[in-house]
Amino acid sequence: MRGVSRASFAALTDRLADEGITSAAVATTLGQELFAVVGVLDTEHGLRRALADPGKPAAEKGAITGALLRGKVARRTEDLVVAAAESHWASPGDLVDGLEQLAVEAMVFAAQADDGLDDLEDELFRFSRVVSAHPELRAALADPGAPAEPKRELLGTLLDGKVTPVALALINQMVAHPRGRALTLALDLCATIAARRREQLIAVVRSAIELSASQRGRLAEALAGAYGHKVHLNVVLDPSVLGGISVQIGDELIDGTAVTRLAEVRRKLAG
Repeated sequence: MRGVSRASFAALTDRLADEGITSAAVATTLGQELFAVVGVLDTEHGLRRALADPGKPAAEKGAITGALLRGKVARRTEDLVVAAAESHWASPGDLVDGLEQLAVEAMVFAAQADDGLDDLEDELFRFSRVVSAHPELRAALADPGAPAEPKRELLGTLLDGKVTPVALALINQMVAHPRGRALTLALDLCATIAARRREQLIAVVRSAIELSASQRGRLAEALAGAYGHKVHLNVVLDPSVLGGISVQIGDELIDGTAVTRLAEVRRKLAG
């Protein structure tokens, strides 16, 4: 993606991360429903062009999308696709590519919720290399004339019990819907997204007041410099925080709230 498409996709990725999804089941449902939307847009060319048309008002495109999806997918999925339709894209293909990558991101969230993110990246990479090394397997899985069910059965025979459920779901998706790409490239895309997620730290920030965009930016930059990784902020408004903020990254808590400072003063006075 280039230019306006890249900016729109980045905003949607941030929106997805801001959902704070911690349930593997919720993340899996989101991923599956986004993949289903991608399948519809891949076949409905007129709809795809209409939703990516820069000449149409964003509100109009969002209303069309909401009407099509309401009651058919979870509200979280509907809201995300509506936001995508309201965004600016350089081409209709970029819109669909962006939704597909968001679907993979959601499945990666599912793996993370099950503490399987490291395994997911490794499994996708290893299976991609297996496909590259075995032309007959690659041909069987990539044959556009072959029915989908025999391909699923073959993958089940090869992978059931040997990879995580998320890895198997993503591999099945890429085999069934390669979208014009070589299977190895599709699998490598999934592995790259998993690797990027694994290298990104999540900081839960608690504050009594909403942080401005510039404050969020400065905090994320400072934390990235301290930890050597990009840091995504999940900001939680907490009225019990009297002042300052607390930041939790993994098991580490950086607490600068007034409540904590007052508690420390009380401990010192009591001593």
